[in-house]
Formats: sequence, structure tokens, C-alpha cells
Amino acid sequence: MAKWQDAKRAGSKRQPPGRWRVRWYGPDGKGKAKTFQKLPQAEAEVHAITARLDKGSYRDPQSGKAAVRLVAEEWHGSLRKQGRRTKDDYRELLDLYVIPKWGEWQIAAVQWAEVNQWVTELCSTPGKRGKPLGPDRIKKTYYVLSSVMKHAVKTHRIAVSPCHEHDLPRNDDQDDHVYLTHDQLEKLAECAGRYQTFIRTLGYTGIRWGEAIAIKVGRTQLAERRIRILQAYSDIDGHLELGPVKNHEKRSVPLPRSFANELLPLVAGRHRDDLLFTAPEGGPMRYPNFRRRDWDKAVQAAGLGDLSLTPHKLRHTAASLAIAAGADVKVVQTMLGHKSAAMTLDVYGHLWPDRLDEVADVLDAGRSAALARLRAPVAPPG
Repeated sequence: MAKWQDAKRAGSKRQPPGRWRVRWYGPDGKGKAKTFQKLPQAEAEVHAITARLDKGSYRDPQSGKAAVRLVAEEWHGSLRKQGRRTKDDYRELLDLYVIPKWGEWQIAAVQWAEVNQWVTELCSTPGKRGKPLGPDRIKKTYYVLSSVMKHAVKTHRIAVSPCHEHDLPRNDDQDDHVYLTHDQLEKLAECAGRYQTFIRTLGYTGIRWGEAIAIKVGRTQLAERRIRILQAYSDIDGHLELGPVKNHEKRSVPLPRSFANELLPLVAGRHRDDLLFTAPEGGPMRYPNFRRRDWDKAVQAAGLGDLSLTPHKLRHTAASLAIAAGADVKVVQTMLGHKSAAMTLDVYGHLWPDRLDEVADVLDAGRSAALARLRAPVAPPG
């Protein structure tokens, strides 16, 4: 509890000059003190500190003086759920864009307006290739700073994060999304030789590259027409490391019945811990080798060379084919391993058909039936 006393009578030389001194103990058990010239000021401070202590919202003014750089290192060191690749990505964004700007700032000095200006500056900041940062890169950089600030809130350095309700650049350019038709997907697969089943797996399930090359035979449930996605490979400095899937979204993805039968030869007679898809020389597939030896040739042979098509973009094809088949947002979210349905809608919402007229027709039919029942003549009692 905070109390005030006559500072002159107490006679301490360690405090700044003032007539009245407020003393209290913070949540850490350490004594704090502050002096004021007038008694009403001291009393107001006593009430304010006592209220914050009671509500658990107390923040030590000194803790807010910590440098953003130190809080950022503390946050990054506390990450446990993220895979190594994600941590390395965060590390890069900290070193390139966050710490150079904010590193020596006191954490409590960072305000909404300064962050807003920083976001504007990021839009014209050149990336590693000399071009301005793209919307996705800016969002990830903002997310890193926001995470540092959330950590500061949790560790009682600041009361509220300054990272909220900023207008981030939106990637409205749908040219980056390639939606193949069934015919185009099948043509691409047929041109891929030994990897045609692998390409169909990407195009019909929407799983990520690292997830696809980590599928084990025992996780291929052909009777149920499902594949369990439990792990993923990440390329860390040229070395493949097996770890959790992105967002820790373990899931089952559906297989079209006609396609499930295609996986039988890859499963039959093999150990459950064997990789379903392997490189020609054995072991997990390597992305650069696959692109050079198989993918690029198949894309050209299928007549799709003008689409800037990559293996990752087959996720967009899988989403579009599923939506066209009637899948709702939760189904597509599960297929793709998105963290939330909002993310799925943000990326693919434009693919769902406008069903307003259909809804209106169903409502009209229900209302008409109800009116008919209400207006039907009532038979007199027998």
C-alpha cells in the first residue's frame, strides 16, 4: 500500500527535493519513493498507485526505461513453440528493420504515432534485392515489433502496446495467385514423369512443400482417403530439419477417391516410417533440385510457362478447386492449415460465389409456406 509522509521531517538526501514523499512497495517487493511539492499531489499519487496495485495494473516507471533492443532479445529468447526456421526469420527481421530503428529507444517511449510513421517508411524501404518491401514482408516485420511490445506488456514494462489498429499495406494483386483448372493440373502432372503423383498431391490437398516431402507411408490412410499432416521439413542453411508443421496445425487432408488409388503403389510393401515421396537418389526431396530437374520442365511441357507457377502456388489451385466443389471456409482452413478462418477468407474470400439471391429465394420460400399455413381456412370443429 502506498503512503505519504513529510519529506523534510524524514530528512533523506537521496530523494529529489520536495515537501511530501510517497513510499510504496511494488509487486517485486522492492521499496519505491517519489516526492511532491504539494500534499494534494502526493495524496493523488497514493490513490493512483494503490488502485493500480489492487487491480494488478501497476507498472514500475523504471521498467519502462528498458531499451527496445533488450526487450526484443528477451522476447526472441523466450520463443519455444516456433520451429528453428521461424525463429531465424524473426531474427532476420529484428536485425534488419526493428532494432536499427527502435533498438536504443526506451520501450515506454514508443508511441502509436511513431509506429505509424515507421510503417510508412517501411513501404519505401529497399529489401535484400533492392526493391521496396512487399506487403507480406511489411506485415511480418510489424508482427515482430508487435510481439516485442506484447512481451513488454506481459512483463509489466508498459501498460498498453502501441502496435494496434495501424493500416498495413494490403496485397490486392491477385496476379500472384495462380488457379489451375482440373485439366491444367492433370496436364501438368502428366508432364512430370515420376513425380506426377506428388504434383497431384500438392494440387488437390493444398499442403505445403515442406509438409509434402515429410509425409510418411504410415500417415497415408487410403481406406479413409486421408493423409495425416504431422511434420514438415525446413531448409536451414542448406540442411533439412524435420520439425512441427507451421502454426502447429496438425491435420488430416482429404483425397479424391480416384486419386487415392494412385497412391497404392507408393504405399504397398513399404515400412510405415518410410517417406512417401523421395528424391531419385533416396531421402527427402530437395526443392532446388526438383525445380531444376522436374518442375520447370513439366511447367513448360504443359504449356503453363507464362503463369510464373511454383510448387507453392498449387495451394491456391487446391483452395479454388475445393471452393468450386462446395467446400465452406472451415473445410478450406483445415485443408490448408491456416491458423484462423479469417486468414482463409482474407486470401480466398473472393472465390466464394455471391449467394445472396439464393439466400433470398430460400427465405422467400419459407415465408410463403408460413403465410399459406396461416391463411388456410380453419375447419369448423366436428
